[in-house]
Amino acid sequence: MGAFSFFRNIYHVDTLDTRFTVSSSTPYKAAIEERNDAAVASKERAARWNSRPLSSSKPRWNTLEFYLYYTILGLAVPCMFWIAYDASKSTNPNYKNYERYLSPGWIPGRKIDITDTQYRTLRSNIPYLGALVVLHPLLRRLYSSVVYRVNSGGKASRPTLEEADQRLNQRASFDFGFAIIYLLALHGVSAFKVLTILYLNYQVATTLPRKSVPVATWVFNIGILFANDLCNGFKFKDIASVLGGGLSGGLINESNSGLVNWGRWLDSYGGLMSRWEILFNITVLRLISFNLDYYWSLDRRSYSPIEKKQLDPSSLSERDRISIPAQSKDFSFRNYVAYAIYAPLYLTGPIITFNDYISQLRYKPASVEISRTIRYALRFALAFLAMEVILHYDYVQAIGKFSPRWTEYWPSQLFLLSYFNLHLIWLKLLLPWRFFRLWSLVDGIDPPENIIRCVSDNPSTLAFWRSWHRSFYRWSLRYIYVPLGGSSFDSVRDAARSIFTYVLVFTFVALWHDIKLHLLIWGWLIVFFMLPEMAAGSLFPKRDWETRPTMFRMLCSFGVVGNIFMMMMANLVGFAFGVDGLWAIVAGIFEHFSGLVFLTFACTVMFVGAQIMFEIRESEKRRGVITKC
Repeated sequence: MGAFSFFRNIYHVDTLDTRFTVSSSTPYKAAIEERNDAAVASKERAARWNSRPLSSSKPRWNTLEFYLYYTILGLAVPCMFWIAYDASKSTNPNYKNYERYLSPGWIPGRKIDITDTQYRTLRSNIPYLGALVVLHPLLRRLYSSVVYRVNSGGKASRPTLEEADQRLNQRASFDFGFAIIYLLALHGVSAFKVLTILYLNYQVATTLPRKSVPVATWVFNIGILFANDLCNGFKFKDIASVLGGGLSGGLINESNSGLVNWGRWLDSYGGLMSRWEILFNITVLRLISFNLDYYWSLDRRSYSPIEKKQLDPSSLSERDRISIPAQSKDFSFRNYVAYAIYAPLYLTGPIITFNDYISQLRYKPASVEISRTIRYALRFALAFLAMEVILHYDYVQAIGKFSPRWTEYWPSQLFLLSYFNLHLIWLKLLLPWRFFRLWSLVDGIDPPENIIRCVSDNPSTLAFWRSWHRSFYRWSLRYIYVPLGGSSFDSVRDAARSIFTYVLVFTFVALWHDIKLHLLIWGWLIVFFMLPEMAAGSLFPKRDWETRPTMFRMLCSFGVVGNIFMMMMANLVGFAFGVDGLWAIVAGIFEHFSGLVFLTFACTVMFVGAQIMFEIRESEKRRGVITKC
């Protein structure tokens, strides 16, 4: 294999996640056999996606139309980078306001903007996290060989039920023990707060009357989100102050109270991450998953879906791994803690359901292959390098954080600073998600990929939501959207109910991110900005344009331009500048005539980008890849 072919394979969608090349209803082992059969044509492989036809359009990459697009992009993209770089130069009047916040860089002559706390934390801990990726699987092998005295490498033939149960016990026992050690190292004495919440949630699922479990689960876990925020993670000092005040019948003097001093002393042993509540939101999703998977499993205790469907338990499709409930004995407290605090996915995800986790413990997923994992690691490294290079030349995060005077920037600079800010948000989230997923793949667990597309490759608001934090999207479908009845726009009443469902979903999504007003506005803006796309889909159905595909494609591209602007606005409010900052930027763009000129240029470039996006998806369909986003 040549260097170019290897590089292409790194960026093949199959490297990112096999879920994009194999239907969720197809066992991956069957896909491997099919892939290894050279006689199978690409159309036959794609036929498994019988819910969606292959693209019938001819490739447009070598047409005169697309050569025009290449010319426009070839001129526009370097200009975009130059404008953002020019706004970050030391000659800009605003530079002196944030220069002190820049750090020495490794590119000669350039400083680096690592003002973002999330990325700075990941960047500074990469060596230690890299060591964990190596040591954690090695410790698992050592544990399995010493405690169980078996070869953890597995067997080539199909394992028996006893062997599968033994594998589950090996991995769950190790995950449980490592989870306790991991919690203590990360959170110190606050690990007992986490374990207390886990125990209470487990009792909600297993001791309350069955019909009360769903409501109690949601009330308890949403209550935990609010309590963690309002109580600052339940500091022992604050708990001691409340207890001491209650015992003494009034307020106590904190400085003289032995109980409060003891609480303050305990708080000083907070581990590597004393503020455990900041990243606990991701654990809340796993707590809800366990409870509802347990609740739904009670309906199937009288029969085995695997036996009824005559399925091979060692070769289940992803859909079956998620929907078929774990065995009743699997819903133990040990397995529950092992799942909720599974080290590679504990801090950031991606999210995997309890049923899927147990299934992958029992049988190693065939999609975990060494060659693919190596390519995935290289892809992460290249993304990390891209982030580093951008932060050396584009100081948009430092500019946005420290109250800039937006009137001193040109409209083109305001637009491009906002645009690159979204790209940096995308990259700073992509990197930890991919790193921890890489750790999970090395350990033998295959969770969903969280981000499919670049932030500049999202023509649809609905598709953007599917591809951004994808595991959370899939979680929301299973545990919120579908139980609420999904969506239908066949009548006005159905449309109103569907919109209300979306509002509920995104209200939870916003509150889950953080209990802040700007995030709540972000969630509602996402729903509001979905409405034009839904309305356009009803007013201009694709079937009515089958005889005019080019006209339909052009019409869709105009809609994409509006979608991109709306998505930029929503995400800048939620994750960058807030409402006031966004209005200041918009006012700066429209303050001068040059802003309107640049806006026209930007719309033209976005229109061209939309055409490229559509053709990328068509080319994927021709190869049998359908991602629905």
